[in-house]
Amino acid sequence: MVEGRLKIVVFGSFNAGKSSLIQALDPRSRHIEATSNEGATTVAFDFGRLQVRDQAVYLFGTPGQERFEFVRQILSRGMDGAIIVVDATTGVDAMTRHLYGQLKALGVPLAFMANKCDCPGAAPEAIHRDLPGETVHPISARNGENVHAALDAFVATLAAR
Repeated sequence: MVEGRLKIVVFGSFNAGKSSLIQALDPRSRHIEATSNEGATTVAFDFGRLQVRDQAVYLFGTPGQERFEFVRQILSRGMDGAIIVVDATTGVDAMTRHLYGQLKALGVPLAFMANKCDCPGAAPEAIHRDLPGETVHPISARNGENVHAALDAFVATLAAR
């Protein structure tokens, strides 16, 4: 960790809300996407930066499709922490479990953000049950609910290390 700066990489399944989270935290964030019949999706990364406590936080959002594993590996280099965004309307899926296993094996400090808690059918408590012992913050990236508080809490744990 470079004094006063944190690199946090944001992971998650396709359509979990990684780009929305970064944009809610930094409205001036940058996004590299492609558009198809299904809409727009991240194909390289998102980038945002903001000040949290006394830290300059650099956020790098990864694409959620399996075929972009190489991008996730590149963006992961030198990370101080990781956030895994989980869609609270669908729960913990195979991609989330894969990402979780990789990050745990690397010993990377991480936090989970249960996104879309403002949507019908959201069940953040199910994510807590599926990931016992892990920190899960209920958020809504779309309306910004709890995103800054969740990031602040995570940064506090990184600063304490």
